[in-house]
Amino acid sequence: MDNVREKVLLVGLNITNVFRKKDDIEIDVSMDELEELAKAAGAEVVDKVIQNRQSRDAAFYIGKGKAEEIKAYCESLDIDIVIFNDELSGAQMRNLEEIIGIKVIDRTALILDIFAQRALSKEGKLQVELAQLKYRLPRLSGLGKEMSRTGAGIGTRGPGEQKLEIDKRHILNRISDIKRELREVKKNREVQRSQRLKSNLPIVALVGYTNAGKSTLTNELIKTHKEYSEDKNVFSKDMLFATLDITLRKALLPNKREFLVVDTVGFVSKLPHDLVEAFKATLEEVKYADLILHVVDASNKNYDLQINTTLEVLRELKVLETPIITVFNKVDKLNYEVNAKKDEDVVFISCKTGYNIDLLLEKIQNKIMGNLYNVTLLIPYNKGDIFNTIKNKTNVERFEYKENGIYVEVILDEEDYGRYKEYILI
Repeated sequence: MDNVREKVLLVGLNITNVFRKKDDIEIDVSMDELEELAKAAGAEVVDKVIQNRQSRDAAFYIGKGKAEEIKAYCESLDIDIVIFNDELSGAQMRNLEEIIGIKVIDRTALILDIFAQRALSKEGKLQVELAQLKYRLPRLSGLGKEMSRTGAGIGTRGPGEQKLEIDKRHILNRISDIKRELREVKKNREVQRSQRLKSNLPIVALVGYTNAGKSTLTNELIKTHKEYSEDKNVFSKDMLFATLDITLRKALLPNKREFLVVDTVGFVSKLPHDLVEAFKATLEEVKYADLILHVVDASNKNYDLQINTTLEVLRELKVLETPIITVFNKVDKLNYEVNAKKDEDVVFISCKTGYNIDLLLEKIQNKIMGNLYNVTLLIPYNKGDIFNTIKNKTNVERFEYKENGIYVEVILDEEDYGRYKEYILI
């Protein structure tokens, strides 16, 4: 976006009838999140308006009378864009724009716009463009002057810059082209994944709500690796959707075993279905994880909503049977002390202060290494390659060169215990 920040008004609909589902998000919580999304897109939020109705208006979403009120309000506040908290149909968008007289977008278009700004990799850009085109396709017949726009979100950026005058056939052709390109990318990723799986390195995937601190935690974990340098850090910032691309880095457990850390895209409530579908291929990395760290912002008053949103996406990915440790981050912001029971799959940490990162690593080790054995090995000198392998792979407590071989005190996991069983003395 240019330096000029567009002034926006946020509009939400609060359904007040008795048939409202119990799991509906509280309107104030949802509107606060919409405000954060708008700020993340670079907009200046001037005000928020909530309309109470028993149901959505099919033509105007909030009702024609309320739309006329909003028109006058926008004129008095010099508003550039009105953002609605739910997904609008093409007809609703056209009708609202005709009355209000300025650009109208919905929550879905806003999220897609943010993703268009943040996508860096070729795959990420293709996935966002695919989701944008799928979003626009059913709206072509009802968009009216929306058809002449050069962008779908707050600004006119990223893959959204293609003009909407292109016909349905052109969009369908482009969707087909993108899917073909993504299939090629997927093939390359599967080759890389098969190589990783052959390495037998345990995989730990970080998932969670956007801005819960996944990337910051990734950077804390990879500091344990002997080859760590700052240029290996993944991008992290206190903002929604700071990063969209999956990253893989090596880290070390307390017993010196290597493992892979996979940082994934963050989630948000009402995440557009097409976006979830588009990123499922990338999120498939989670399916191959030996352990999932569900990172939660402990300082957020709505963390229950964030937990449920993440679990719903994990349910869609069919990975809820994978072992999960729930990691409550940002406890430094709390004004009370929190602790988990020793046997619980929960840990409270602060990436900012380093609090309990060592405890988290211990829990990760216990989860992914299975049973551990304290043993003493006697390795013959003609098997020196075995000693070098063990020394590089594990945390050797003590070793000594003696007449009949090398005595090694070490902690072995179940796999290596079986592999080196013949050399075990104690």
